[in-house]
Amino acid sequence: MQEKISMDAAHDFEAKMPLSRKIPLGLQHVFAMFVGNLTPLLIIMGACGIAGGEFADLQVSVLQNAMFVAGVVTLVQLFSIGPIGGKVPIIMGTSSGFIGVFNSVAATMGGGVIAYGAIMGASILGGLFETVLGFFLKPLRKFFPAVVTGTVVLSIGLSLISVGINSFGGGNSAKDFGSMENLLLALFVLVVILVVKHGCKGFLGSSAIFVGIIAGYIAAIIMGFVLPTTAVDADGVEFTKAWVLNWDKVAQAGWFAIPKLMPVKPVFDLRAILPVLVMFIVTAVETVGDISGVMEGGMGREATDKELSGGVACDGIGSSFAALFGVLPNTSFSQNVGLVTMTKVVNRGALSVGAIFLILCGLIPKLGAIVSIMPQSVLGGAAVMMFSSIVISGIQLITKEEMTPRNLTIVSVALGVGYGMGANMTILAQAPQAVQLIFGGSGIVPAAFVAILLNIVLPKDKKTEA
Repeated sequence: MQEKISMDAAHDFEAKMPLSRKIPLGLQHVFAMFVGNLTPLLIIMGACGIAGGEFADLQVSVLQNAMFVAGVVTLVQLFSIGPIGGKVPIIMGTSSGFIGVFNSVAATMGGGVIAYGAIMGASILGGLFETVLGFFLKPLRKFFPAVVTGTVVLSIGLSLISVGINSFGGGNSAKDFGSMENLLLALFVLVVILVVKHGCKGFLGSSAIFVGIIAGYIAAIIMGFVLPTTAVDADGVEFTKAWVLNWDKVAQAGWFAIPKLMPVKPVFDLRAILPVLVMFIVTAVETVGDISGVMEGGMGREATDKELSGGVACDGIGSSFAALFGVLPNTSFSQNVGLVTMTKVVNRGALSVGAIFLILCGLIPKLGAIVSIMPQSVLGGAAVMMFSSIVISGIQLITKEEMTPRNLTIVSVALGVGYGMGANMTILAQAPQAVQLIFGGSGIVPAAFVAILLNIVLPKDKKTEA
């Protein structure tokens, strides 16, 4: 029997595809998550006071390791090693969900390499703890019906839309955030994606994100030739505009470097371990939502117990593995869930090409530098559509079951109270610090907590007899 190599293979997890088709489909996943994979590390290393200066070499080493680790853990998730890995179309990367609790740990421990080492030590133990949770996920599955996982997926999508819009404007840290150049560049990318996705069939249509980002990259280069690349801020200080590509960063990057094991010595301190363990429970719930969303949105079916269990276990082992390389916990990347949901490209071979490229970025710094200089507005043009598609996946999951008064209550209260509370951090200003750490990072955690709680306490709907 002849192997399938048609365009339908892109929508089949295990089908064979030519390498020429795998590469663009895999690279669009790398583009979608590259900046987000590094940003949490920059934030936490800054909070610990070990960014730049005498710690410049350490920071470069950890950022390089982050790309290598994401690629390795993604391959485990795609292919599995025994019970570790769900064999699901998920891209793994550095989690931003831990930023709040890690910031608190850094402040509590006074910063420095010791505080960062404590974060690594807590991540090693927390990852092992989540792995155990993954193995026992099957008996816990009853707490995650479609109405609960759908609410979590919906919350994930809602929380990411603001991230996409920030990128659309050039990144909210940019001095020219929201400038016409940034907005037009992002809009150009979005229009290209829409034209290619709906105007082209087969392989090209499935590669719409990749085509749009490459087009945006080229547009940014052309803009550099025809538009002013610098401006002056309100204080009279000249700055480079956010859409400009920094080729010096590529020139300074090395050609080859081996990832360094344990660039920071792990420290085991209860002040870090206890709050981080709680966050690993939370991230397990988020991963269940991500896997449910990608299976529903990308493959049109619910995730199996084995897929959820292996996926959560991979989250855990991947996070412990990451900590050994000085990298923050690695979890399922919601940005890429949106990409799969939008394109329906779930082919394991294509996604593994993206994972291999991430590993190469960790081994060949110049490759990583080329991707890292991509203007945020280029990514934003793709992100607003990808992230909104996660919302649609959540709605599809929720509506798989009849919207009874009970289910309507779960969704409405979880989104209203749970997501609203997490999305508006100021409402928790007077709450205990532990509550702020767990529920104040995003709307995902409180929405998940409320949905799970209501699913347990609300009486089941009585089945009507025909």
